[in-house]
Amino acid sequence: MTASLQEIHFRKETEDLVLDREVSGAEAVVLSLIAEGVDTLFGYPGGAIMPVYDELYQYKEQIQHILVRHEQGASHAAQGYARVSEKVGVCIATSGPGATNLITGIADAMIDSTPMVCITGQVALNLLGTDAFQETDVVGISMPVTKWNYQITAAEEIPEAIAKAFYIAKSGRPGPVLIDITKNAQFDKLEGFRYQKCKKVRSYKPKPIVKLEALEEATALINQAKKPFVLVGQGVLLSGAEKEFIEFIEKTGIPAASTLLGLSAMSADHPLNVGYLGMHGNYGPNVKTNECDLLIAIGMRFDDRVTGNLSKYAKQAKVIHIEIDPAEIHKNVYADVPVLGDAKEVLLGLTPLVEKKTYPEWLAEFKACDKEEYEKVIKRDFAPSTEKIKMAEVIKMLSEKTKGKAIIVTDVGQHQMVTSRYYRFEQPHSNVTSGGLGTMGFALPAAMGSALSQPSRQVVAIIGDGGFQMTLQELGTIMQYNIPVKIMILNNSFLGMVRQWQQLFFEKRYASTEMSNPDFVKLAESFSIEAKKVETREELAETMEYMLKSPKSFLMEVVVEKEENVFPMVATGASVSEIRLE
Repeated sequence: MTASLQEIHFRKETEDLVLDREVSGAEAVVLSLIAEGVDTLFGYPGGAIMPVYDELYQYKEQIQHILVRHEQGASHAAQGYARVSEKVGVCIATSGPGATNLITGIADAMIDSTPMVCITGQVALNLLGTDAFQETDVVGISMPVTKWNYQITAAEEIPEAIAKAFYIAKSGRPGPVLIDITKNAQFDKLEGFRYQKCKKVRSYKPKPIVKLEALEEATALINQAKKPFVLVGQGVLLSGAEKEFIEFIEKTGIPAASTLLGLSAMSADHPLNVGYLGMHGNYGPNVKTNECDLLIAIGMRFDDRVTGNLSKYAKQAKVIHIEIDPAEIHKNVYADVPVLGDAKEVLLGLTPLVEKKTYPEWLAEFKACDKEEYEKVIKRDFAPSTEKIKMAEVIKMLSEKTKGKAIIVTDVGQHQMVTSRYYRFEQPHSNVTSGGLGTMGFALPAAMGSALSQPSRQVVAIIGDGGFQMTLQELGTIMQYNIPVKIMILNNSFLGMVRQWQQLFFEKRYASTEMSNPDFVKLAESFSIEAKKVETREELAETMEYMLKSPKSFLMEVVVEKEENVFPMVATGASVSEIRLE
């Protein structure tokens, strides 16, 4: 018999969830999720996880289960759900191929620091190691791409293991955790149920204590700098430090640029926001990195897409690295002053210490770079001479029509870089993309999760024709649950980013990058999703307006210029100061 809402109660003095009757391990799993406040999870049933699904059926009023069409879609949807909220994303799958299909999303969540708990079924304890049907060592497979993982073989382990999983996933530098549960543990009984939220784990210190000496050393460098420059990463968003970050840059007057995942941490219109860093970022932030005398990196990890050639990266500058994860300090770039700690806590301690300043001449140098980029790149992108629509036009229009306030979920490729350049984010937690792993097929399921997490906000998935075909089966999930995702396919009939590299560095040998595509409109309509194909500028604005006003999901295919390149560009092996404008 399943517990009613009256039977389940929290003991206020301890915040424990207590149930005074016998429960199965499978029910303990569901009760543990309820205790953690989980109201939505994404998954796909199968033999080894069937007992848990039977309990999910009993508790369907407490937890909504979203049946995806592929387990990879479950992991990406859980990512999207977490990225736009302060919640942990949850996904669930069976053993064997069900579990292994989650791995891409788990790896993506690991490198992009997304809190996620993944639950997989496993064959019974007595069958482990026998190559039983759908047995796979998912703990071994997932170990390199999880923050922590654990195999449960007895029912009594379930509450404590799941509590620990949620704590580890969301504390410190967030990340994915996997819990593998054998089938016998799901069937076995517990005498009563008590769930205690995990508050600490021995030997695990998620947040380093901020040292005053480090703050004082950083303050000294900041106060004496002539050309300081701030790089803002996703760590500012993960720590909820958007307000503290703005207070810091406004007091110091230091110009700031965002990494790909740091976008939306500050308004695009803020006067100290000088743009977007990286391989296809803005001209000024890339060039001025190699001209500043102080580089202040906040919650970012100096990945290769930001630094270019490390041997030529910011060699003239002192470096302050504010970072929660000790493993990132000195990993790629030596920090003269490492400040270990949560970004919010560090900024709260640092801002009162620094002097109030402005740098008008230094800011003017960024403006001069902006003007050069506008003349050589942006003007051409926004006012093309050809009849074909350019991607930049579409993103500029979308940004204007949504006033920069939509949740934008991008896949991976040229459209991702164009969106990062031209969508003017005005609200935090609005940019959802696959950064470190660069997973094609990410956007459609991640947009589903984002929309279910934030039903009051407009969610637009921007996808290339290649990436869309990797997870298009999730149109079935959108149809079944009436998820109002707006899908915009920028179709150039190419794997555009690879083709650009082939054009520039492989003498236009377009090896396996040109695509023959299906009729995307008919495909969407077969899933009962309204759709329209746009081929001319005249119909672009009207169709986009209609799409955004629709209360339901809508697919808009925009046929864009076939051999368009994205500039600026820092080629592999080049310095950030060698960024190309054409």
